[in-house]
Amino acid sequence: MSGENPQKKRGRAAVSNASGRFEKMEYVPDYTDLEEDDEVFQSGIKTTFYRDNTKSIISFNQSPDVPFDAGINPYRGCEHGCIYCFARPSHEYLGLSAGLDFETKIFVKYDAAKLLRKELNEPKWKPKPIALSGSTDPYQPAEKHFKITRSVLEVLAEFRNPVGIVTKNHLITRDIDILRKLAEVNAVRVVVSITTLDGSLARKMEPRTSQPVRRLEAIRKLAEAGIPVGVFTAPVVPGLTDHEMPAIISAAADAGASYAGYVMLRLPYSISRLFEEWLETNFPDRKEKIMNRVRDIRGGKVNESRFFERMKGEGAFAEQVKTLFDAACRKAGIPEGRTDRSRMSVAAFRRPGDAQMNLFD
Repeated sequence: MSGENPQKKRGRAAVSNASGRFEKMEYVPDYTDLEEDDEVFQSGIKTTFYRDNTKSIISFNQSPDVPFDAGINPYRGCEHGCIYCFARPSHEYLGLSAGLDFETKIFVKYDAAKLLRKELNEPKWKPKPIALSGSTDPYQPAEKHFKITRSVLEVLAEFRNPVGIVTKNHLITRDIDILRKLAEVNAVRVVVSITTLDGSLARKMEPRTSQPVRRLEAIRKLAEAGIPVGVFTAPVVPGLTDHEMPAIISAAADAGASYAGYVMLRLPYSISRLFEEWLETNFPDRKEKIMNRVRDIRGGKVNESRFFERMKGEGAFAEQVKTLFDAACRKAGIPEGRTDRSRMSVAAFRRPGDAQMNLFD
């Protein structure tokens, strides 16, 4: 079709880069005259990093579907490039695309640690668990260089403020030294997300994440270090990955995961179009089956925004997945097959400055 790039971008999940839903105009490059050996196809698309000059670092939410109301996102955009990522549409608020822009234009919050220290020192801050992160992966490839997440963890450990981390990247093992300190005061929980055990599928669907075997290795290293760690089969892609749930939970439990959870695929806003393009490129013969399954769990739609329904779905197929999950957790020996029943504690929270002043009391 004229104006469309017929080639999948190497190392990227999104097929297109359409303008965001807030933009009135759209530029569509014409690739029809390019040969397959042209530089555009051979070189891939480089990632560009920008300074994010945010003035605050802790964000809050009121969703009853997530177990936290405070979160920190060290980065905007995510080079992992997971095609299903619910955070993609957030780039549209910046005038960018939820497609390739989300994967290749990353905003870095250089001042995150300084802002966090300031906010935790404010008297109005009441210690509570903070999620790292509520949106994009805090251990995406950029973290290896910028170390923003590590600097945030250092501050959280200094204050002993509880933190919950969700990641798909083995890089989290780099910070075991800090996580161990938090674990000593019951102030950390880690969840490693594994969508599939098929390395080839993961490379297509989550092109710049750690391979599944490396995520299992991360679970093992965290568990051996005494850091509470669990696994999420998230998202469950009906008709594509749902059958892998028992194997994922079994492998994660063998590696040391002590709790588990799952989230059904949801396709809000532009993610629906991006996901369908990805299916057409990678699994054209299974596209209709997968999309029909998605609609089946979403009441005939591709997304459900209602609280309590959007994470698990509804209908016969959604119930089958829930039954499969519960059975897999029982077989793997994960208690109750739902989540970690112990709670992080705020009892050890301290403001370092207060501790110094106490010397003069």
